[in-house]
Amino acid sequence: MSESSLEKGVPQEETTPYTLWQLVLYFLKLGTIGFGGPVALVGYMFRDLVERRKWISNNDYKDGLALSQLAPGPLAAQLGFYLGYVHYGVLGATLVGLAFVLPSFLMVVALGWAYQAFGGLAWMQAVFYAVGSSVIGIIAFSAYKLTNKSVGKDKLLWAIFVIVAAYTVWTESEEILMFIGAGLLYWFIKSPPKWVNKTNASIAALASDPVGQVAAAAVASDSSTLWNILFFFAKAGAFVFGSGLAIVPFLYSGVVKEHQWLTDNQFLDAVAVAMITPGPVVITTGFIGYLIAGFSGASIAALATFLPAYLLTIIPAPFFKKYGKRPGIAHFVTGVTAAATGAITGAVIVLGKRSIVDIPTLFFAVAALLLLWRVKKVSEPVIVLGAAILGLIVYPLMH
Repeated sequence: MSESSLEKGVPQEETTPYTLWQLVLYFLKLGTIGFGGPVALVGYMFRDLVERRKWISNNDYKDGLALSQLAPGPLAAQLGFYLGYVHYGVLGATLVGLAFVLPSFLMVVALGWAYQAFGGLAWMQAVFYAVGSSVIGIIAFSAYKLTNKSVGKDKLLWAIFVIVAAYTVWTESEEILMFIGAGLLYWFIKSPPKWVNKTNASIAALASDPVGQVAAAAVASDSSTLWNILFFFAKAGAFVFGSGLAIVPFLYSGVVKEHQWLTDNQFLDAVAVAMITPGPVVITTGFIGYLIAGFSGASIAALATFLPAYLLTIIPAPFFKKYGKRPGIAHFVTGVTAAATGAITGAVIVLGKRSIVDIPTLFFAVAALLLLWRVKKVSEPVIVLGAAILGLIVYPLMH
């Protein structure tokens, strides 16, 4: 691939082992049946696109994962944007993003309608009881595979991994400075730069998040409900790093405490909807938006959440594609990837503490993990469906 093509952001398609529509159809399927939240989804992308189909190189995947952790917004959606960009530029990122998000958006809108029409989702407690714990087994297996591939036997990477994982478990949050620090540490140790060049300033500029600052200033304005929804969820998409784990407390403080759009119980139901539907966890914003202002609220909330992440992925993407193979940048990305994997593993533990509450939920989690480990042909949607059915049977017996 020529440097001029990279500079213009127009990749050459003739050497690409897949068509744009094949990739779009893959993400449409993933958005339709991809359960487990961001940790599981990034694992599926690695398994399907890097290991099995070999459409995406390991280096491109690592670049995308690192950029997704550095930039704010939903992790899985950002990685999807980047993988769409790798060979098909802005058009690929746009179509992949739409295909990935649209199925789960339509599902949460339908559930929002049912929620309002029938006065709640009591049956979801039974489903979530089993599905939530089974998902822990699914994402634990994905985290295991990512760790093996990203960390390997490098002792420094393992140290970064352990520190970030422990921090995530202790604070139940993700810190962008830890990702940047991990990348710089690994870079300086493995290939010390002779001087601090302009690329460091570029990375710092991305982390400063000008889009989020604009949204934060605008959210203070007192306008109609739809405008308030737009600015609040744009701020959520622009300031929250990493995954659904991070966005939930942010949404709670704004939706329940600040604006009082939903009650505590309604918000918990919204989180449950996000966990039992496929695709990105932050699609819960669509459900919340629907409860606030119907279909218009759902559309605006979802668009506002994903748009900052989209822009903060495709704008720096040419930088990663052009300079990502240089030793210094490659080592920086490797360090960030190890930190990201540590944060993902820590998130598994945090979510596990909330989902595994008794012996049956522990059984569901371990069973899902063992099935994926030992039975190669079993698929995640089958596990989720089976857990949902068992939850409807077991939950009434336990409560």
